[in-house]
Amino acid sequence: MGEKLATIRTMPKNKLPFAVRILFLEDDPTLSDIIYEFLADQGYEVTCAYDGEAALDAGYEQSFDLFLFDVKVPHYNGFDVLRILREANRQAPAIFMTSLGSIDDLSAAYESGCDDYLKKPFELKELELRIKALIKRTSALNHHEPLPVTEDLFFDPRHGRLLQNGQETLLPRKEAKILTILLSHPDEIISSQTLLESAWDFQEEATEESLRTHIKNLRKLLGKETIQNIRGQGYTIART
Repeated sequence: MGEKLATIRTMPKNKLPFAVRILFLEDDPTLSDIIYEFLADQGYEVTCAYDGEAALDAGYEQSFDLFLFDVKVPHYNGFDVLRILREANRQAPAIFMTSLGSIDDLSAAYESGCDDYLKKPFELKELELRIKALIKRTSALNHHEPLPVTEDLFFDPRHGRLLQNGQETLLPRKEAKILTILLSHPDEIISSQTLLESAWDFQEEATEESLRTHIKNLRKLLGKETIQNIRGQGYTIART
């Protein structure tokens, strides 16, 4: 297993007017340092992982605007890391950097959920252009402003995270979906059936008991009175 504490490092706050956070997976220390320093100079906030296990840990625990993955890395290859993160509803756009170049490799990359594919060796300037183009494109397609929950608490539906006084909490997938639905209809009562149909996948067993558990978890984070249960009708969000 990978040495988790030794495999991740993050640069200080970036220079851009907004945070563009990149999860960077590369097991070659020299190449990792070169690309890390280049991206840092461009003002990106970068978390480096040197094996697939560390990348998964970071991907689960934090939210990112872009995944930049090598493929041939220890403990899970880059294809598997992205596939697992996609299954966990981590939807940041992804670029693979790899020396692999066959049609089968390209097919595997896109099937795992990537958005772009950069064959090694490449110019750093080309990497920068690819990143900028992908961030611009996905921001235009998936622009969601943080939604207010209370006076100082906001929810970012794109990354499934709560934001409060500079701190963030990444929500589990179903709780993020439930909260997105409730906040998108602030003056409506949403039935339990609607929440179950929207937040659970078709093949999953959706029950009232499991919904109540997720609502309870959300109330612990948002405040007990923030999500109200209207008996016999469903749930509604009470903004303050």
